[in-house]
Amino acid sequence: MQNIRVACVSMNGFLGEPEKALNNIETFCHQAATQGVELILFPELVVHGHNAPNTPEIAESVPDGPSCQRLAALSQELNMVISAGLSERDEQLVYNTQVLFGPGGLIGKQRKIHLSRDEKNHYTGGSEIEAFNIGKCTVGTTICYDGQFPELPRILTLKGAEILLMPHAMRECHWQDNDPESERHARRHLHKLLTRYTMRAWENYCFIIVTDQAGKAGVVDNLPIDHVNQPYHPGGAMIIAPDAEILAHTQIDKIEDEMIVQDLCAGDIDKMRNHENYQLKTRQNKLFKDLV
Repeated sequence: MQNIRVACVSMNGFLGEPEKALNNIETFCHQAATQGVELILFPELVVHGHNAPNTPEIAESVPDGPSCQRLAALSQELNMVISAGLSERDEQLVYNTQVLFGPGGLIGKQRKIHLSRDEKNHYTGGSEIEAFNIGKCTVGTTICYDGQFPELPRILTLKGAEILLMPHAMRECHWQDNDPESERHARRHLHKLLTRYTMRAWENYCFIIVTDQAGKAGVVDNLPIDHVNQPYHPGGAMIIAPDAEILAHTQIDKIEDEMIVQDLCAGDIDKMRNHENYQLKTRQNKLFKDLV
């Protein structure tokens, strides 16, 4: 790994309005470029919206779909690696996919493996776990619920990942419009949940970049307005060091689009992985056969 400047964006992903989301993505990418950002992470399904009712109609192929083409062009223009979530169509199947574009085009993609709640109504679970070399480092991705399974970050680490990208479209707590205290409670509740990923960083001595969609993405008409599956996302983002220190995080009082930027130092991960107690060096693999 080499030193790299990264950013992550907590932003709204509107139901079935990819142009609106892509315009906001473009704005954030240009802002990040002025700060020398080399890798930027956007939330799960930010392009097409989380569980949009018309998901089958708006899902697109990777890398030839219109949203992918726009992300590819943006990555080339800004010389920046971009990770963003969208609905991917592959023949008759639709996947919850995080794409990774670099200046040279598609680097790779990760399909969400473990589907949560109502996602099974729209998506098929993926079956591959891959890490990708982006030049200065190797990255792996776990999408939202996948990050709660410690096996996935561990496998990605074994495949060479030094940075784990963890995009979310988490629905936790509803809040009332024009009620600052209700909004503050939802935001802080999610912030507390995101801190659990400090353990994933410590278990694998990886940097972790985690972000969630932020805001009310729309209304699903066939659900009660206060249903837990309405796409209301409290938002939040943080960047975590291999020693579990939280290096940067979004504010925790207000639900709004926000970007954080952080320099990741290669020496930090080298120091941890050269420690005599680095778990990947000391674990007794032969005793773990019951896991599989």
